[in-house]
Amino acid sequence: MKLTVILAAAAMAASALVPLQVHAQDAPVNLVWQMWGDEKDTPLWESLAALVTEEYPNITVTPQISGWTDYWTRLPILASSGQIGDLVAMQSMRMPSFYSVLEPLDSYFATDSFDVSAFETSIIGGLSHEGTHYALPYDVGPWLVFYNHDKFAAAGLADPAMDWTFDDFKAAALKLSTDGNYGYAAQTFDFIAAPVALGAEYFNDANAFDLTNAGYVDAVGKFVDLVAVDKASPLIASGATDSAYGRFSSGNAAMYIDGPWSLISTQGAVDFKMGVAPLPRGDGASRFITAGSGWGISAASKNKDAAYKALKVLTGPKAAQILASGGRALPGRLAEQSYWYDVAAKDVIGAREALTYAFEHSTPFRLNDKWNEFENLLTQYIPLALNGDSTTQAVLADIQSQLP
Repeated sequence: MKLTVILAAAAMAASALVPLQVHAQDAPVNLVWQMWGDEKDTPLWESLAALVTEEYPNITVTPQISGWTDYWTRLPILASSGQIGDLVAMQSMRMPSFYSVLEPLDSYFATDSFDVSAFETSIIGGLSHEGTHYALPYDVGPWLVFYNHDKFAAAGLADPAMDWTFDDFKAAALKLSTDGNYGYAAQTFDFIAAPVALGAEYFNDANAFDLTNAGYVDAVGKFVDLVAVDKASPLIASGATDSAYGRFSSGNAAMYIDGPWSLISTQGAVDFKMGVAPLPRGDGASRFITAGSGWGISAASKNKDAAYKALKVLTGPKAAQILASGGRALPGRLAEQSYWYDVAAKDVIGAREALTYAFEHSTPFRLNDKWNEFENLLTQYIPLALNGDSTTQAVLADIQSQLP
């Protein structure tokens, strides 16, 4: 969606809400808010920062925006040098590596009886570490199968059931792989989210990597074979046009795996009716990992009380409605999720049903401080199995040998 549309929707959402309570003015405080994004995102984050000043006239929040990759490169440098901002954006998948730069929030919650039950449970857990809350979420979502409804219908395939199995998924992928087109387009994270949905575990009971256990090898192998053996998916490519998203949006692939954070942009890029479904299950019950992002208070901030006030506004109902109404995020706040469904998921078959089902069957996203290293190694080595130069077992053993 173009920025003007997002901002217009955001403005309408803001004007439709009851004005924020304005608190008595204290000494002026300037807070730096570190966030990722690009130039087109800046006006949206600035509009949220303005909400803080609207409620607390003495508090000014200045967004400091970095590109996604640059953000994570700079964050440890800023933290170690004492130049980190007062409010810090955090992705749940990176919490094990960066929780120490954030201030624990539990004492603040206890002081003002803050109720975290207003947020989706899985993302509250994802933005915690060892039972301590370090951030509050602005978005959340499970990984889903995005599918081309028109191609399913033309092939005589029904829309996927909420509890469809891997065999159902494979049968659809094979049937839709015809005339130079693919039934599915794989990408690296599929080999994490999809095996978990099949019932596999990549950790042992000590929360350490165990990539060579039979269940995980078998589950990863099922998706590898769709590429290497069945040719139902192309190889993973580095170019945008040949990416899973690019192939799906062009109609070259009938399915790919993504999350609600991409739904509005994907829907805007396609010229066909699309739907979403939960990831396929294995022989057992459905289960899905979720992820999301939020904001916390820097442990080094000299204005922590003001930062906590700002944090509650930035993750409050009005901010969530603005983000949701612009299609920017499926809110971590449960009550405001309906605004996102009305915009980003408006014409997408199965969106509300699939997300509701996924949240009802969510499982903890198991992470440790070597998680990002694992992701990087998987990105580097899984192509060897996909192109037939190695086996799934050998690739996972190689990755395992490089992890502590």
